Amino acid sequence: MILPETQTQTLKDLINRIKYRDQVYEDWGMASKTNRGFGITALFAGASGTGKTMAANVIAQTLNLDLYRIDLSATVSKYIGETEKNLKQIFDAAESGGVVLLFDEADAIFGKRSPVNDSRDRYANLEVSYLLQRLETYNGLAILTTNLKESIDPAFLRRLQFVVRFPFPDEAQRRRIWQRVYPETVPTENLNFKKLAKLNVAGGNIRNIALNAAFKAAAAGTEVTMAHLLAATEGEFRKLEQPLPSQEVADWLTTEEPQQAITQAMFSLDGVDWEDAMITEEELAEWRRKEQAEIAELKRQEREGDF
Repeated sequence: MILPETQTQTLKDLINRIKYRDQVYEDWGMASKTNRGFGITALFAGASGTGKTMAANVIAQTLNLDLYRIDLSATVSKYIGETEKNLKQIFDAAESGGVVLLFDEADAIFGKRSPVNDSRDRYANLEVSYLLQRLETYNGLAILTTNLKESIDPAFLRRLQFVVRFPFPDEAQRRRIWQRVYPETVPTENLNFKKLAKLNVAGGNIRNIALNAAFKAAAAGTEVTMAHLLAATEGEFRKLEQPLPSQEVADWLTTEEPQQAITQAMFSLDGVDWEDAMITEEELAEWRRKEQAEIAELKRQEREGDF
């Protein structure tokens, strides 16, 4: 994983807390100094795509434990008492099976308790209280991830042993991510990691772009090139309904790069007569301009409630 040294060291400390728990609590007698459970609860906070879920997977693999990702939609119930019952089954199974619990987007269930205005509020607060109590007695490792740390209940934050903030990667970190995104078995040609790192996106987006570019190259029967990565980047921003930051990708393609490679990377379809499909640089620029205009129009309609 590509993280700043502070966050990397915190993750190592978390792993060591589990690895040497028996030695410290049992052999050294520290268990007599605490009346809480011996488990660990950690919060991973950061924007989408910054590596929170990946870090949980890495920790589980390092500890040789299975990672159990909690489906909150199936856990939370509108019926009184059902949510607590579901959570009890999850914690009991996790303790007996020795797994790492991952509550993804935990703010949905560990949110701040609200003022009690009706019975629904009262039972919702009881659910949070039950979670706080159960986590204190849980003897395993529970990891929670959130994009909105401020929405987590303060009473819960006080009970955390670790809080790791996953920052948005800077240019140097993005360059390292790009350099490691492809295994050696993937054929590539003339990838410029310095230029790629200028694209201001999170690691999750980089992985999406790299994977889509690999499929485009496979369909075209070529190595992965900057042209494939540019086409995949345009697709990623189209998916996010955001305009492509042209200034960040302006120098990805050189004038020496064959125009046929650009066309193939854009379409990547079998059975296409590439001689007929060739487009000029002016046509390519016009295609991109129309695409960004369509995205802007969709956003305008969404703001004005036309959908």
